[in-house]
Amino acid sequence: MIKLKIQSLHKRESELANSERQLEILSNGIFLNGELPKFKEKIAQTNQFPLRPNKLEIFQINLGYMCNQVCTHCHVDAGPDRTEIMTRETMQQCLDIIKKTEAHTLDLTGGAPEMNPDFRWFVEEASKIGIKDFIVRSNLTIIRANKKYYDLPEFFKKHNVHVVSSMPHWTKGKTDKQRGEGVFDKSIKALQELNAIGYGMPNSNLKLDLVYNPSGAFLPGDQASMEKEFKKVLKKDFDIQFHNLFAITNLPISRFLDYLIASENYEDYMYSLVEAYNPEAVKNVMCRNTISVSWDGWLYDCDFNQMLGLKVASKVKHIKDYNEELLQNRKIIISQHCYGCTAGAGSSCQGSVI
Repeated sequence: MIKLKIQSLHKRESELANSERQLEILSNGIFLNGELPKFKEKIAQTNQFPLRPNKLEIFQINLGYMCNQVCTHCHVDAGPDRTEIMTRETMQQCLDIIKKTEAHTLDLTGGAPEMNPDFRWFVEEASKIGIKDFIVRSNLTIIRANKKYYDLPEFFKKHNVHVVSSMPHWTKGKTDKQRGEGVFDKSIKALQELNAIGYGMPNSNLKLDLVYNPSGAFLPGDQASMEKEFKKVLKKDFDIQFHNLFAITNLPISRFLDYLIASENYEDYMYSLVEAYNPEAVKNVMCRNTISVSWDGWLYDCDFNQMLGLKVASKVKHIKDYNEELLQNRKIIISQHCYGCTAGAGSSCQGSVI
């Protein structure tokens, strides 16, 4: 037991060091064609610096970094070997705050949030609060990963959970390349099971949305056009239906940043983000209406800042000390990775922001 704790501590120290290294790369990167303009300088041109929060609408909680997949683009760096898991004590602290806040959306994420041993307890307790939109972000394959997860579709239905599912493409090759061998077939099977009980069907209140992330160093296409194509092909080939497609830009952090550097695409990708910068997107970036809570209860402006270790700029930094009035008066912490949320039509966990 002591040996495992020491190994876990060493791994955590290594991850913190990597976050600091990545933040330094993002903040101080000088390229062949010169230094990129600072994000704060960009938003200052339209009088949007410092960036401040609007009314809190979304309470996003990361239940842990453990996952049954190891995706090449994952900004959480999730995988089966991750041991960070939210405790029931921290979950209860979150529940106590959610009851008091006016946020209308509860968004559970991971890793695979379903792998947290207290996941079902938390969903059952949270569903009693009366949140308008209760999201669980599922990678779909977890439903087929083990017998103990086979009943997840029925569990989701019982608690009227809004399922937001990862689906990088409608083809097997592109999906498996990004998320691992066999992921596509398992995802299709899971989607068919969700459809069978009413999820994603026309006029159904059982919401099923898909999430698309580009598989390489490029920006996503037009969200509406991609949604039409996804719906057309999935219906034709697999008789699968869903409600909305969220196209999300891969931010240059964690595993994706490592990929960009190793493949020598980092400089070009950053320039593409800057060239696509849209000041209108700044008005609706998710850090302005969202609070992100890490598995250990720390507060962040967004889950991307969470991965870089950038806690909120407030006296209130942990869920146990939550004070919405103080948090609403904070300045949102920004860095160069924020270009990813403001490129083109913008990007958030709910897809395009324009």
